[in-house]
Amino acid sequence: MKDRWHYLTVMFLAVCIASCLGPSTDSLAFETYKNSIGMEFVLIAPGTFMMGATRHFENADIDELPRHKVTITKPFFLGKYEVTQKQWVAVMGSNPSHFKGKRRPVENVSWDDAVKFIKKLNELEKTSKYRLPTEAEWEYAARAGEQGSYCFGDMIGDLPLYAWYYHNANAETHEVGTLKPNDWGLYDMHGNVWEWVNDWYAVDYYSKSPEKDPQGPEKGVLKVERGGGWDSLPDACRSAYRNGFFPYKGNSALGFRVVMSP
Repeated sequence: MKDRWHYLTVMFLAVCIASCLGPSTDSLAFETYKNSIGMEFVLIAPGTFMMGATRHFENADIDELPRHKVTITKPFFLGKYEVTQKQWVAVMGSNPSHFKGKRRPVENVSWDDAVKFIKKLNELEKTSKYRLPTEAEWEYAARAGEQGSYCFGDMIGDLPLYAWYYHNANAETHEVGTLKPNDWGLYDMHGNVWEWVNDWYAVDYYSKSPEKDPQGPEKGVLKVERGGGWDSLPDACRSAYRNGFFPYKGNSALGFRVVMSP
């Protein structure tokens, strides 16, 4: 859990940002925000964490090495939930998902599709504040201060409390927010659907990644997906696990969540 000073820092930043956002901030807490189509966002305060995994402790893949220090220098709002089918239809007008349900995550969307959604969302709200998270922002938010394999530590037996994955998902997605959140109040950071992030994928990127606000390689063939999905084994749901996929392809276990810049 975050200590008292970290909590006070989050609250101070949240109050400052909320005052700039105006009356549309969620009345329940200054650290959340709801937009015009009902997407909820949680304020993530800046901070430093250890990104990646340790080979001998987590049996990490080579693309998770080396474990290295990363600093996120600016606060950002991250979607409390994965983008739902209801929200996708509100912006795009049709539903590409295989497993239908308004509160289920949208899936069967490519990285290109996710970018088109964000472009239209920005146009809808006459802004440029929406984007995909960077890979570093995603892992920082997923960990929520926890340096173990998952947001709750290392006990795989607790994973069903937080994630829809191979052993409990019954081979389908589930409505967002039905399991426990991490300490930031973010749901489904493990499991349900994989989540696109903005970065290009490179196996060796961590060996040359900058410490502050890494943005990923300048170019590549694959885009990074994170978090694991309904069809994933526990290992793929770990906070550090990363995978690459063609940006023009999608599948029924692949969706995304959105960042809103203050």
